Amino acid sequence: MIKMSHTVALATLAATAMFGGVAFADSGSGTAKVVMDEERSQVTVVGEGNLAVVPDTMRLNAGVEVRRGTAGQAFADARKAAARLTRALLKAGIDSKDLRTSELSLGPEYDTYPKVSGYRAAQGVEAVVRDVESADRVIEAAVAVGEEARLNGVSFEVSDSRRMLRAARDAAFKDARARAEQYAQLSGRELGHVLTISEESVTPPRPMTFGAGMAADRSSISPGQQSVSVTVRVVYELR
Repeated sequence: MIKMSHTVALATLAATAMFGGVAFADSGSGTAKVVMDEERSQVTVVGEGNLAVVPDTMRLNAGVEVRRGTAGQAFADARKAAARLTRALLKAGIDSKDLRTSELSLGPEYDTYPKVSGYRAAQGVEAVVRDVESADRVIEAAVAVGEEARLNGVSFEVSDSRRMLRAARDAAFKDARARAEQYAQLSGRELGHVLTISEESVTPPRPMTFGAGMAADRSSISPGQQSVSVTVRVVYELR
């Protein structure tokens, strides 16, 4: 019995997806190989799905800071300012469950060590803003607390990352099937059942963080986009 193994081609294809639909285009990522002999005929393809979405959640890292002559006065005034900040954030629409204390500190400051010139107290608050459209209003509310207010930065994220991954997997599988069908047609065969599926790689969305300067500039409050990609290897039988 003479067996013949023939590699038909190596090709590339990538898929980009939005929640509203999926688009496919040749872009240089992925492989396809057709193997035929007297005992088996199959095609192995690698598909890629890329999804880009606008983040729907912002995390605001804010807080208060005071300097006073005594440790007790610094701590007491910082606590009062933090309470005002919390009330302002609640009034701006932040739910109480979306607020948490992120810092609480008290320490001396020196003119010339070890001579103490005063005491610094700070309390940080992280606020989860679930409506990104209200980001400006929330930031302005924090700043309006007074000179003790501090903005330490913002980050944006996607609340339902699993949905993104599912959509990227759908796109990757459709990508793989489209190329498998093309190679089946080129080889004069029909595409059969799926024999194996393996997920090659997953790149999940990552939160984007911006510093205090960007948070303070109203015109720059933009969540941008986050992307996720999935690569899948699928083996089909050829008939």
